[in-house]
Formats: sequence, C-alpha cells, structure tokens
Amino acid sequence: MTPGTRLLVNAQGERYRFDPGSLSLELMLTGGPGPYERYEIAHTPSALADWFTGSRLALTAPLTDVRIRPAELTALKELRDTLYRVAPALARGETPSAGDLAVLNSATEATPRPLVDPETRRLAWAPPVTGKQLLGAVARDAIGLVAGERSGRVRECSASDCYLLFFDTSRSGNRRWCSMERCGNRAKIRAYRARTETA
Repeated sequence: MTPGTRLLVNAQGERYRFDPGSLSLELMLTGGPGPYERYEIAHTPSALADWFTGSRLALTAPLTDVRIRPAELTALKELRDTLYRVAPALARGETPSAGDLAVLNSATEATPRPLVDPETRRLAWAPPVTGKQLLGAVARDAIGLVAGERSGRVRECSASDCYLLFFDTSRSGNRRWCSMERCGNRAKIRAYRARTETA
C-alpha cells in the first residue's frame, strides 16, 4: 500500500482504503479525544514510531530510524487533539481559534532533515528522525492547510454516518467522499435504488 494510505475497518468489520491527503489529517487516524479514544493506537512511543514509517513522510523517503521519547509521544497526542478542533473548523470554512493556531505555531521548531545519498543520489531522512521533528512536520503540514496554497481544501465526508476528514486534491475541488470504495459506493447504490424504485 502507498505510504499515507491507511487500511481502515468500519463497524461492520469491512476493510477499506483511505488516503486523507495530508500528514496532519493522517495523524488524526491514530486516535484522539473523547469518542475517538477507542481508535487509539499510539499507546507507546514505539507504536507511534512504527505508525510513522507508513505515513506520508515515507512518500519523500523511507523512515528507517524513528525514535520517539515518552514526552514527545505526549506532545504529539496533544497536537493531535488540537487538530481535532482545527480540521473540522477548516472543513466548515471557519478560522481556527487563536489558541489552537498558537499550538500549531509553537510546534514547528524542528522537522526531519532530508539528505541526498552521495552514492545513490536518493533522498533519505537524516537519522534518527525524532518525535520533536515529527511534531514539527505535522504542525507545518497543518499550518499549510490553514494558510497558503492548500487552504480551503479540507473536507468532511458527505456521508451522514462518516466523520473522516481529508484534503481535497481533486482538480475541481469538489470531492465529497472519504473513499469511493466505501462511502461513495454506498451513495451510488442508494441513488441507483431510489431511481429504480420510482421507475
């Protein structure tokens, strides 16, 4: 599976692929506050480090040496909780609170450092990639969703029973579904049934 694309399981146990299109939105899939606690996978620093090896950062270069300390795990979870306020506000076309923007701004100090291997001329991340650097990468990604070229493109799935948020990469900017494989397909089936019942 492509880094950044996640295999999710719905309440009926059906698996489907979902690509949120953004590192910060992808981090929200690891759990969260309140009702999202049941999805928590970041119980330990090593669990979250393993998760990051399949994240969107791996699209740039493989993450082979990720080290997250307990305090960094706590900071990443606190940033994730902030994203649960920021991202829905963006999806509604609202401006996030000044306090939440301050959290994003304060987390951008360090980011993973890219290097070019002199022999292969391939891109790599300078080892180790630390939790502080991951915190900075996620915060910078989120800031890019708030302001700049990527702003105005965070969407919430149009299905009434789906909470997933994604960055709309469609050319027209009108993507409606978290995944055509799941919610988009269900909507097509409902529309087809409605048409055939009235015919």
